[in-house]
Parts: sequence; structure tokens; C-alpha cells
Amino acid sequence: MSNPIAARTDPMFNPNLTGTFAPPVMEARRWLEGVEFPPDRPLINVSQAAPADPPPEGLRAAIAEAAMNVPQAHLYGPVLGLPDLRAQVAGDWSEAYGGEISADQVAITSGCNQAFCAAVTTLAQQGDQVILPVPYYFNHKMWLDMMGIEAVPLACGPDMVPDPALAETLITPSTRAIVLVTPNNPTGAEYPEGVVRAFFAVARAHGLALIVDETYRDFDSRSTPPHDLFAQDGWDDTLIHLYSFSKAYRLTGHRVGALVTSAARLSEVEKYLDTAAICPNQLGQIAALWGMRNLRQWLAGERDEILTRRAAIEAGAGALPGWRLLQCGAYFAYFEHPFDIPSDQLAQRLVAEAGILALPGTMFMPADDPAGTRQMRIAFANADTAGITQMFARLAAWTP
Repeated sequence: MSNPIAARTDPMFNPNLTGTFAPPVMEARRWLEGVEFPPDRPLINVSQAAPADPPPEGLRAAIAEAAMNVPQAHLYGPVLGLPDLRAQVAGDWSEAYGGEISADQVAITSGCNQAFCAAVTTLAQQGDQVILPVPYYFNHKMWLDMMGIEAVPLACGPDMVPDPALAETLITPSTRAIVLVTPNNPTGAEYPEGVVRAFFAVARAHGLALIVDETYRDFDSRSTPPHDLFAQDGWDDTLIHLYSFSKAYRLTGHRVGALVTSAARLSEVEKYLDTAAICPNQLGQIAALWGMRNLRQWLAGERDEILTRRAAIEAGAGALPGWRLLQCGAYFAYFEHPFDIPSDQLAQRLVAEAGILALPGTMFMPADDPAGTRQMRIAFANADTAGITQMFARLAAWTP
């Protein structure tokens, strides 16, 4: 086996790539190797923010029908995605946000991660800067590292919501964009509408892009639109909006996301997508379109279930000695733990000693920020209320 440390100084490797960290979810999975979980204490896996169940039966039937009877579903498709899906996104987003979006402002991508990569590639190059609230979504930080772009950390307040005024003080001539994820991964924070609008104003005033990733939008607890950015005049000169179909319709393996921005930017995005994947998955796009047209009520039920689990987290957290719930929303609960050991060591010990797999705050924070050593992310996409109750019982009983 090659030595990964040696690879960092090997001229045959890109130092931007070797200089970033290993995929955190894959690292956490390796903590399970060699660990046996007795039948009376099975593993509670709260590490990954992705549904483990398959799509609903009707959606699976639509995928099977297309696979068997739509020959073009197995061929290359349009680089920017199927026209019907782009039009559906444009229409649904216009209705949901009270704005005006056209199909030529929508691209379909191979998941939301690729949408982010495509957006950043059109904006920045090595030596540029992007402002990233911390705790951050680790794949965003990894891509910036690999592009040689400096991720400028923007500290969040006690409520885990970033401050637009503080972000403005971080802007330099090298800044190209500000990134927001709401509801947030890893904290679950739902950024208030006024905060998002203020970030838009800051970005516009300084000629920057505002990248808003709403992967978990479908599980937002608010009954009103989370922001009104699409209703702003000329929104597409500033806003780049990202979305994932993976969580809403359980299509994680089909890799379908969306990027909404100006038609001019999409002409540049097309270059990136054509070289990275040629086109998004055809069957996944067919599934996403069918889901948008047929699963609105089903998705409302999924949202209700997640909100029920959120309530169970909030209720149980109050009885967990020493732990402090910093934020909770969408699939996530973000905690401060009470122990005198760093969270990366705590997370590994909890696997063998409590049968819980969760991610440490160190995976979401810069290495020189000590706050990460006190924080833990719980992702309850696959833990129902009974599982959440059992998780809290194990945490309450565990001691270092």
C-alpha cells in the first residue's frame, strides 16, 4: 500500500488535492471495522445525512418503466439536463419563491455537490477567496482546497447563524463569493429570511456571487418561503441557487441536483459539466420529474416525520446531562459535548462503547479552531423517535 504522507510531497501528485482532508463519511465508516454490535445493542448510525430507505414504490415503478421502455434513457442526454425537468424546476421554484425563473436559468447536475463544483469553477481560480460560514459542509471546503481557493472562515453566532455585517469585513479584492447552506449542514440552522436577504445585499454591493445551497429545503419547519431572493430584480446577476433531489425523493444513488443562475453563467457551467460527466443520469432525471409531478403529498408526510424527529431531539436533549443543543433542524442536531476529550476521539469511542456512529465537530471546522473539538453532529435521517430515545439513553449512560 502506498504511503499517503509521502504522496503529499510527491511531484506526481497535485498538492491542492493531497493537501485537503480525506472524505469524512468514509473515514467514519472505517471506525466500524472489526467492531461487533450485540443483538441487544445494535448500531445507531447517525453519521450520514441521507435516507437509507429506497424511493416509494410508485417512483421505483416509474424508473423501471423508463428503463424498460424508453430507449433514449440509456443514451447521452443534454448536458444541462432534460428540458422537461428544467422547465418543471423553473415553474415550481417560481411558484414557491414568488419570483420569475425561466428554464434557461436551470441546469440539472449529477447531484448537488457537482452543482457546487460547477458554480465555483465559473467564479474563481487558484489564489481567489470564498467566504464559508463555519461550521462548514466539508465537501464544500474540500472542493475549494482542491481548486487552490482559500476558504475564508466566517464564524457563526451562538445560534449558529452567520452575520452579514461580519462577512462584509472579510471581503478583499480576492473574494469571489459567499456560500450559505440553509437549512444548514451540519448545524440544522434555518437562516432567517432577513439574514439571507442581507447577505444578498452585501454580495451585490461588492460584485460577488451569493451561493445558496438548499439541499434540505423540503424539511424546513417554516410554512412560508425561506427567502425572497428570486423576487429581487436581476436576481441572477448575484444569486446561484443549488438543490438536491436526493433527500426529497430518496434518490441518493441516482445523483440528481439542480443549479439555478443566469443563462450566461450556465453557458460556462455547460463546459464544466460536459468534461466532468457529459450529462446527468437520465433515469435519475426521469425519477426526479415524476417525483415533482406526483409526490407532493407524500413529501409533505416525509417532512412531517422529520419534524417529529426534530421535536424528539429537542425534548431529549434537555435531559442529557452536560450536553448542550446548539441548533436543530432538517436532518441535523448540533451539540456541544461535556467531556475533556476532543470530539474526534469521542466519536470513535462511542462506536465501540455505546454503539453510536456520529461525526465530530472537527470534521466541520478549520483545524486551528478549537470549537470543533467540543462539538458533535447527529444526523437523524435514519433514526426514528424510538431510535432517538435509545440514542439519548446510551449517551446519558456513557462516561469516558
